[in-house]
Amino acid sequence: MTAPDIPATSPLFQMNEVSKRYGGVRALENAELTVEAGRIHAILGENGAGKSTLIKIMAGVVAPDEGRMLLEGRPIRFRSPAEASAAGVTCVFQELSLIPDLSVADNISISDPPRRFGLIDRRRQRVVAEEALARAGAEDVHPRALVKDLPLSRRQLVEIAKALAWKPRILILDEGTSALTATDVTKVFSVLKRLRSEGLALLYISHRMHEITELADQCTVFRNGRNVLSFAAGTRSDGEIVEMMIGREYSSAFPPKPSLPKDGAPPALECRNLGWTDSLRDISFTVGKGEVVGLGGLDGQGQRELLLALFGVLRGTTGSILVDGKPASLESPEAASAHEVGMALIPEDRKTEGLMLPMTVRENLSFSVLDKISNCGIIDRNREALLIDEMVKVLAIKTDGLDIPVGALSGGNQQKVVIAKWLMRKPRIILLNDPTRGIDVGTKHEIYQLLRRLAEAGAAILFYSTDYDELIGCCDRVLVLYGGGIARELTGDGITQHALIASAHNVEDKKMETAA
Repeated sequence: MTAPDIPATSPLFQMNEVSKRYGGVRALENAELTVEAGRIHAILGENGAGKSTLIKIMAGVVAPDEGRMLLEGRPIRFRSPAEASAAGVTCVFQELSLIPDLSVADNISISDPPRRFGLIDRRRQRVVAEEALARAGAEDVHPRALVKDLPLSRRQLVEIAKALAWKPRILILDEGTSALTATDVTKVFSVLKRLRSEGLALLYISHRMHEITELADQCTVFRNGRNVLSFAAGTRSDGEIVEMMIGREYSSAFPPKPSLPKDGAPPALECRNLGWTDSLRDISFTVGKGEVVGLGGLDGQGQRELLLALFGVLRGTTGSILVDGKPASLESPEAASAHEVGMALIPEDRKTEGLMLPMTVRENLSFSVLDKISNCGIIDRNREALLIDEMVKVLAIKTDGLDIPVGALSGGNQQKVVIAKWLMRKPRIILLNDPTRGIDVGTKHEIYQLLRRLAEAGAAILFYSTDYDELIGCCDRVLVLYGGGIARELTGDGITQHALIASAHNVEDKKMETAA
């Protein structure tokens, strides 16, 4: 018996009353979703709202406990990601699946490489990679380059190209632009809009509201495993959407910036003519106590290297660093984090640089303060419990217990653990490397409030972000880097998106000159 023809107006994909449990935790409950061809459908919600479970079910990573899915009106149930991809449903997950020691071309074709006489056809594989990279707006990435040699932004573009190589009908992007530069985001947006015009259905997950505004045709909000509401993009304000996501009234994302007192004290941190290879050149700046100083500019202009140099990770730096007006020899992370300096670095990639995922929440938190809670190699469990309980409360870390693997937490709560383990050392200088990448709106709000509280308590904060809104809303000053040097310093009302973009490209900003 043949299946009836499906009208052209029928949805491409439907999910009806789908539920998923993990033990006693219901990750998804009676979820409903309708996806149409030639549309970009945004999925919104805090970390832990059920979005990840939703897309894992769609992509064949996990199986639902209840409910049904329809693809072009026909029931489906994927047993693996390969089965989902073969049916035309492909996902770009937030956590990259690339193998670092393989080439870009090998990664793109890894699950189904082209073959000739039983062997991998390297020439054809390169052509496949070049076509996929072009579709992803990453023509400048060489197919033979090793993934481990690429910056994070380029790796994410390769991940998108890998998904497009399957020629999907439904493409799911889970924070697909979170590690991209502003220029790369523009490229990807152009690609997504072109794919939409070609009839592809796109499911788009992002915590950046301006991306949703620019791209989405339809939006669905999830909270606590349930879909709250679906609506046409542009029919709800950002504030209304955030209130749906967090389930409470939403106030301004950024806390007010207090005026900084001028007490004549030396700055908490001062750089003089700092340099390193070709990545950093003649960098001089200060960060005062209680001040939040931003690092802006296009990605790859030396921001990450600057933070690593300050934290003693890089070898062979030139210039000098002063802490509280006194020269400091920061030759290693141990020296930088020592009590007399009191520096902390919140790294870019929490999963590989900030946490030990298989280990427990308790162990990840206590590692940073073992010298404070141990005596003759024996841990004072009472002291450990007091410090950890304090941090869990201060940062509102949501966890089913301190003895579960930290990898089981949502992305936002993992980032809170990274921040908490450093705050346990009570740092006086805090370096942050894009700390809200891939974090939900509610958690971002909490982190913004925390940064301002730390500054008001006297901490000096140096804050790199790829999000212009964060630099504008959080920072007292912004240092815009270009080519490894400081191109411009923006202060007060001069910290605008126009000024940030102009400075990032090292071009004259007529609006800034007029204001001056």
